[in-house]
Amino acid sequence: MTGRVWRQRQVATAPSGWPPHVHPVIQRIYAARGVPTPDGVEHRLAKMLSPTLLGGMDAAVALLMEAIASDKHIVIAGDYDCDGATGTAVAERGLRLLGARHVRHVVPNRFVHGYGLSEALVASLDPSPDLIVTVDNGVASVAGVAAARARGIAVLITDHHLPGDTLPDANAMVNPNLAGDGFPSKALAGVGVMFYLLLALRAAMRDAGHFAGGEPDLSALLDLVALGTVADLVSLDFNNRVLVEAGLKRMRAGKACAGITALIEASGRSLATIGATDLAFAIGPRLNAAGRLEDMSLGVACLLTDDAAIARRYAEQLSAINQERREMQAGMVEEAEAMVARAAHVDSVGVALFDEGWHPGIVGLIASKLKEKLHRPVMAFAPAGDDSDELRGSARSIPGFHIRDALAEIDAKHPGLILRFGGHAMAAGLSLHASDFDRFAVAFDATARSHLDDERLQSLVHTDGELDYRDHTLDLAKQLRYAGPWGQGFPPPIFEARFECASWKPMGSRHLRLQLRHAQGGAPLDAVMFNCYDGTPPPGRMRVAYELSVNDWQGRESLRLLLTHMEALG
Repeated sequence: MTGRVWRQRQVATAPSGWPPHVHPVIQRIYAARGVPTPDGVEHRLAKMLSPTLLGGMDAAVALLMEAIASDKHIVIAGDYDCDGATGTAVAERGLRLLGARHVRHVVPNRFVHGYGLSEALVASLDPSPDLIVTVDNGVASVAGVAAARARGIAVLITDHHLPGDTLPDANAMVNPNLAGDGFPSKALAGVGVMFYLLLALRAAMRDAGHFAGGEPDLSALLDLVALGTVADLVSLDFNNRVLVEAGLKRMRAGKACAGITALIEASGRSLATIGATDLAFAIGPRLNAAGRLEDMSLGVACLLTDDAAIARRYAEQLSAINQERREMQAGMVEEAEAMVARAAHVDSVGVALFDEGWHPGIVGLIASKLKEKLHRPVMAFAPAGDDSDELRGSARSIPGFHIRDALAEIDAKHPGLILRFGGHAMAAGLSLHASDFDRFAVAFDATARSHLDDERLQSLVHTDGELDYRDHTLDLAKQLRYAGPWGQGFPPPIFEARFECASWKPMGSRHLRLQLRHAQGGAPLDAVMFNCYDGTPPPGRMRVAYELSVNDWQGRESLRLLLTHMEALG
């Protein structure tokens, strides 16, 4: 891999106040992430932000308290990604713990109902509930909320997506990203918003004297909160790290729900050493695959069952669907790369791609892969699959280009071009007529050009600098494993070094296994690099970026370098 700019993370404030057992390398890594002192990594639940800081909480709690007291029928309306699935499970489990007796869930099928609380989803509710509670969606569901209210159904929206110009006429709404909301962390995932609402509801019920015999333990839901938060790629600010670390500790202690336990086992990961990276790359994709290719109801069922045997069967089904997704994705990525190689896309800054044979559930992954390869914002489209002439698109962006705001800008300049859109800074979704694709592609490229200069279009390799060769130890690797949780906005430590390649061999068809000798000396180090081998031998001398990782193999732990970038040295 060449043509990248290497940049070392800088330490603005020197680390201080750390106890002697914290390795100096770890202190430096924390400081480079804006955490120079130990209090910034004291991820205790007692330091979590208070639910009272979230706007709209009083009205939302009042709705739920009245529904529970009156024995009303509540429907949880989820979403078809991992955040939505875990949030749905948290809502249903949590409300039952707090006394709700008539709770069920619905999850939209992207091919039948579209996204969120749509009119089609509302029309499918039979019998009609008294209250709909959305999870990870709803802030854009103007028509769906109106349809529900017209049927006499109350609607409580819990969401974290950015609002549009018009808000739905819901009975209550909790979303930290609403204008004027004072909640200090805007990075809560949908599952986090739902968990916060349950905490506020429990507090109100406690004040009203509902728990004379002892109150429910909502910390039992934190494994689900951790999984949804990591999988949704929201920034792991301090508050989210508190939530994720608490959930990971439950998993490592063997206290995860049956579904998460089964998914971890099906992925070949270890419960005892599970980390945020495992949730992001092994567990989350298994749940997401169901929503992409089929129906997320299977994923929610896996997270709701308490029967270990049933959970294992669900996990096996989800793993099979995920394997199908991987095979479909590989073919679609290959087609997308061929498109980009053609002249029409060589000079594009904002890249829009469409193929009539693509699957609408996979286009987000295509956009993500191409974004990484090109370091450009990418939108990938597929036919909506509902016998209309609509295309469904999914977008992924790069730092410095807020993709949801870019869509709003295009919508303002070209009214009617985009049918629907929504999302975040780094990811978004949209729909448009197939006949408008070419016009949209031009508008997207023009918008990207107006916001991205040459410097922002450089692909950067951020590292934490070099390690002394004596610091390449299993002990430090194990300390780094648990020093996070690492993820979006709090990236895992990446080091850089110059190595000589002592030996190498292919591993499978696309991977490399190497023995590398550090320029400073020492014994050769085991290393692997995934999805990089094209038949060309690695260079004899190289500059690499790598993670110091622990290789768990048949119950034995060893040090291994996980290479993320490699370039030849002359």
